[in-house]
Amino acid sequence: MGNPFDYAPDRPEHIDAILNGLDRYNPETTAVFQEYVVQQCDQKFYDCYANLALLKLYQFNPHLTKDETITNILVKALTVFPSPDFALCLHLLPPHILTPASASSALPAAGDAPLSEAVQKLNVLNNLLAQANYAAFWSTLDSDDLYADLIADVAGFEELIRIRVALTISQAVREIERSVLESWLGMQGEAFNKFVNEVCGWATDGTVVKVPLNKENEAKGTVVRENVKIEQFSRVIRRAYEQPA
Repeated sequence: MGNPFDYAPDRPEHIDAILNGLDRYNPETTAVFQEYVVQQCDQKFYDCYANLALLKLYQFNPHLTKDETITNILVKALTVFPSPDFALCLHLLPPHILTPASASSALPAAGDAPLSEAVQKLNVLNNLLAQANYAAFWSTLDSDDLYADLIADVAGFEELIRIRVALTISQAVREIERSVLESWLGMQGEAFNKFVNEVCGWATDGTVVKVPLNKENEAKGTVVRENVKIEQFSRVIRRAYEQPA
């Protein structure tokens, strides 16, 4: 059985006390939650439940909203795909933020983007991850300086994403071509070798990377035997005809 939705092993006691008490609805708690988001970004851990509580406070107290905190929460949510956390966060944002900017409007310089544009760009990344379009994810991430600004506060963002990509791959295949895996992980050369061998524990064999057997990627032959007798079918058909019109 998995952990409950509100479980976070690295959550400090004072945050836990807020989440389990009335202070989670107190606007003055906003600053505490905001600092906690900074802590998550710096220390590579994640607490979706607390971040959703902060976004809920922003809903009730729009004047307290910090754009940078919102984008950091969304970037952290990307690092735990394929969980639905990113979508949960989006649903707590004001509708005007979720509306794409007009194509005719002049786009601001990197660093000056309005929150709506930042959210739209992060949503593009989320959709690519959801579609398992990992090569396009990395090329998109490198295509715009705004992305570099948006992920700058989240320590180890690229490694966290690569670990999640590797996890999804390990659940589906036993071996994969090196060139394909390079594009999916967005890395090559010695860095690729080190990640695959040391972080993932996979073996490289020439142009092929071999993924160890696990309960998810093990091929299992299954035979489904249906013991339905012809009399049972005839009874069903007979009842259908006997039903009053």
